[in-house]
Amino acid sequence: MKKLAILILMALGVAALGCGHSNIAPPTQTQTGGEWEAQLIGGLGQASLLNFVTDFNVTNTNGGTNEPLSISSFGFFNVQSCFVTRNESGSANLTTSTTNQVTGSMLYTVQSVNPPGNTLTLTSNNVTGTASNGSLTGGIVTGTWTLTGGTGCTGSGTFTLCQGKSSCSTT
Repeated sequence: MKKLAILILMALGVAALGCGHSNIAPPTQTQTGGEWEAQLIGGLGQASLLNFVTDFNVTNTNGGTNEPLSISSFGFFNVQSCFVTRNESGSANLTTSTTNQVTGSMLYTVQSVNPPGNTLTLTSNNVTGTASNGSLTGGIVTGTWTLTGGTGCTGSGTFTLCQGKSSCSTT
């Protein structure tokens, strides 16, 4: 009887220690990188020649803030008088659901150094794709773009940015 009482007291003690404690899973890291191809629709003259390819990496914690893009390369498909030399920057906020669907937002900016004053801005609240081991695969970003600046270097339209595809398409 004494042994049974000790076993019951031990079981109650273990149960009491477990109360109030929960295992909270750490936030999921969502990252993306590699080559992306952008197709921009709209604009006239030089503003219609803005399609480009870029390589970048970004890591986000679900529910986190915008994180900067680490851009390693960029190139327009066409010769650009609006952007003879330029700097690129951007940020993204990615979230992965429990079913591995990635959603989020992205901002990508190209600022001309020569000639000065031209800015291409791509804005999206529609990043989609699938997560595989915490990395976005088959990513597609759609949104709007604006080009502000000098003569012939203004315009706006829509864009599609595709991850790791030989041609950018939403199909």
